[in-house]
Amino acid sequence: MEQEFELIAKTFMGLEPVLAKELTQLGANNVQIGRRMVSFTGDKEMMYRANFSLHTAIRVIKPIKHFKAQSADDVYEEVKKIDWSQYLDLKKSFAVDSVVFSDEFRHSKFVSYKVKDAIVDQFREKTGQRPNISVANPDIRLNMHIAEDRCTLSLDSSGESLHRRGYRQESVEAPLNEVLAAGMILMTGWHGETDFIDPMCGSGTLLVEAALIARNMAPGVFRKEYAFEKWPDFDAELFDSIYNDDTQEREFTHHIYGYDIDMASVNKARLNVRAAGLTKDISVEQADFKDFKQPAGKAIIVTNPPYGERISTPDLLGTYRMIGETLKHQFKDNDAWVLSYREECFDQIGLKPSIKIPLYNGSLECEFRKYQMFEGKLSDFRGAGNIIKTDEEKRAMSEKHRFKQNREFKKRLEEEEENEAGDIRTFKFHRIDFKERGGDDRERRRIGRDRRGSDDRGGRDDRRGGRDFKGNKGKRDFGKKGRRYED
Repeated sequence: MEQEFELIAKTFMGLEPVLAKELTQLGANNVQIGRRMVSFTGDKEMMYRANFSLHTAIRVIKPIKHFKAQSADDVYEEVKKIDWSQYLDLKKSFAVDSVVFSDEFRHSKFVSYKVKDAIVDQFREKTGQRPNISVANPDIRLNMHIAEDRCTLSLDSSGESLHRRGYRQESVEAPLNEVLAAGMILMTGWHGETDFIDPMCGSGTLLVEAALIARNMAPGVFRKEYAFEKWPDFDAELFDSIYNDDTQEREFTHHIYGYDIDMASVNKARLNVRAAGLTKDISVEQADFKDFKQPAGKAIIVTNPPYGERISTPDLLGTYRMIGETLKHQFKDNDAWVLSYREECFDQIGLKPSIKIPLYNGSLECEFRKYQMFEGKLSDFRGAGNIIKTDEEKRAMSEKHRFKQNREFKKRLEEEEENEAGDIRTFKFHRIDFKERGGDDRERRRIGRDRRGSDDRGGRDDRRGGRDFKGNKGKRDFGKKGRRYED
């Protein structure tokens, strides 16, 4: 049995419990929630599965050394003690990201340079040569995290952020991040038991993420490459078996409906749905939410209306009044979840939420509110045995104090809390472009892989077609006709 090692999955603030639940269900051990991260242990297969299967992780890193340092020279000496021949050779390029929260280390760029120098100097002393630096497409990505004097140097196993699934072809202004969208859906407890509706769907992110959750499809199925595929110990056969294993997928007997008043957004959403091969499960139409009619069967609404921040919205408050009226009269006996930013917008909805969960959308501290729609009085609703808040929702509400300490509505949250052990923060990365001779500036392969020409989602091979690591590495065939997404 392969030995387990330490791993860390990063996520957005507010999604940590959801990510921890995902990891536990995936079979990870020693799962512990931190701040914007969840630590766990697992073997190589678990690391591959975490990258491929997690809906709410931004990236998965593998710590290779923990140490304390009082100065940049200490960092240099500790990094130089590592046997870098285990991870690099002269044919491979590397890059260093640094995240620093310390009075001693004020400049993350300087930390990155010291890490780079230690690695390069070790190779020069041993071989007389040095490995290349590449920012655009490195073979090995390193992450240095410093909290006061506590340093963690890790290998980045993901590479490009995991929210970049690979299916998004077109985007609207201020699109919802895929990881946040998946986290919102998982927070509702919905896994495909009813119809799903987003009446303000934009480019369709919530729709596609809902379909992946309903069918229990791994979001990594569309992705072209992970950083661990360039590691010296990469097991192509193992990852190939994970990539082509569809035994956990399930049937989805309901439907997902997306609507938007803007026809351009509707067309973009349709393109993204088609790129994901999910047109069988998702319909997108142009419609104004004020014209919405009561669904015939049970359904759930999850939506992210405009906030008036990055998108100019005429009569913003009137839009939210309309949302409240429509839910009240046309969505009885169902649950609706709304993510928004401004308190005055929520006030216009005019309905009492049963739960408020703080979430960050980018730098904006938002709230994700649940509205249980029912006829009659709340006392009658409770008297019939209905539950307003589940135990899990109560726990989510209790987390709100973490956000209130630094609540700001007009600028990015300032980090003022003390750094805690194991704290991994992700809002600020500094990647250093070491423009030195011999650097590897190869372009990343273009997004877009071969897939079947049909709009309808067929079998598994319609979107994957398997992987051929020996003769076709990194090019995942989505079908037999050789068409790309762009076609």
